Amino acid sequence: MPTKTETQHMIDKILETYPEKARIDRENHVKPNDPEDSQCAVKNNMRSRPGVMTTRGCAYAGSKGVVWGPIKDMVHLSHGPVGCGQYSWASRRNYSTGEWGLNNFVSMQFTSDFQERDVVFGGDKKLTQITKEIEELFPLNRGVTIQSECPIGLIGDDIEAVARKSTKDLGKTVVPVRCEGFRGVSQSLGHHIANDTIRDHVLGKGELKESGPYDVVIIGDYNIGGDAWASRITLEEMGLRVIAQWSGDGTLNELEITHKAKLNLVHCYRSMNYIARELESRYNIPWMEYNFFGPTKIAHSLRKIAGFFDETIQANAERIIAQHNTEMQQVIDHYRPRLAGKKVMLFVGGLRPRHVIGAYEDLGMEVIGTGYEFGHQDDYERTYKQMTTGTVIYDDPSAYEFEAMVDRLRPDLVGSGVKEKYVFHKMGLPFRQMHSWDYSGPYHGYDGFHVFARDIDMAVNNPAWGLVKAPWEIAKIHGEQGGMM
Repeated sequence: MPTKTETQHMIDKILETYPEKARIDRENHVKPNDPEDSQCAVKNNMRSRPGVMTTRGCAYAGSKGVVWGPIKDMVHLSHGPVGCGQYSWASRRNYSTGEWGLNNFVSMQFTSDFQERDVVFGGDKKLTQITKEIEELFPLNRGVTIQSECPIGLIGDDIEAVARKSTKDLGKTVVPVRCEGFRGVSQSLGHHIANDTIRDHVLGKGELKESGPYDVVIIGDYNIGGDAWASRITLEEMGLRVIAQWSGDGTLNELEITHKAKLNLVHCYRSMNYIARELESRYNIPWMEYNFFGPTKIAHSLRKIAGFFDETIQANAERIIAQHNTEMQQVIDHYRPRLAGKKVMLFVGGLRPRHVIGAYEDLGMEVIGTGYEFGHQDDYERTYKQMTTGTVIYDDPSAYEFEAMVDRLRPDLVGSGVKEKYVFHKMGLPFRQMHSWDYSGPYHGYDGFHVFARDIDMAVNNPAWGLVKAPWEIAKIHGEQGGMM
């Protein structure tokens, strides 16, 4: 592991390529880690610098693509030109049960398809007509959300008035979501806006027929590749009853009865801490963040969750941990010899830059750099403690910065998003998508660790990499000095 001085020297060399103003700005966002020194904290949740490309998404992506989109029995209408809706159409692998077009609309794309005349004359009347057409075509939907795109905020469409009228006319919940993409600095504000609309239009409106002492809600698990299902199995084996999932494979009714929970379990802190705090403030429901990546973190989280309940649940937690210990050890014994000592660099959004560290460590791997697309200060404070001194921490790095750091640190695996995947493949580096699990999954829970270990092994030890030369390897062959940057 590099020292702090060595890491800082690497950062300085990479950033000296920028013009002075950009360099001064960016050097505050990339730092060598020191868990004991607050001066090493990176700046975050700030606007990306113009001209320095970012992989961030927008507020619309945070609302429609993350928080609201996975609610399966509602229609989520992208109000604006077709492009945003098309881009967000089924781009996340939010698995869900139900009958397509009857009580499950997750994989369907609804858009108001704004044209030039709509921008000029406004789209309120068109939006009202669309909500009626949705009801005629899909009468079993439980409600509609209006996910506003950038032009809507610019021309001033009154989506709130349309939502009020449609709610009255249709007798169903119609939620206006002011998530125009230009709002805020990233998709993070879209999460917050979506949380607030759930608070204002949905929360507390449902009644749970039978309430029990072990009722919990999974919050911030979007069921990517079946993650929430794997987590739910473990929680229910422990004796808890999951009454709602937010929002993977979730329903409107589940949102409405969440206030009946005894404990809210938050997986993606970044996207859902707002509603967890609201539920605590309004209904006195405690909440905790948990981590179901890898057996070490699963065991720690199960014990922490069980601590909120009685001795029966605590005993069940210990039984489940013991029951899976042998199985998990078999997975580790099989894959750790093939992966031990391998180095990983991560660049993801949400919870994953810190949550997955333990799962890699269970396999004997070392995370030598991590960072967030849209992290806030509290995300980084949780991360610093998990990383050793000298590792590199980066906030919203440009494609150039990330590639240059990878070039110099030479990890054995990069875990990031689809925008980075093929760049690093061309560099001859194994890669896993840590947003969508590269069309695999689940990765959460005991069931998911099998899949995670297998996928990481397939990526790192795939013999195809022996046929691909990274740029620095080609440079060696030709007797050139240095790496690609």
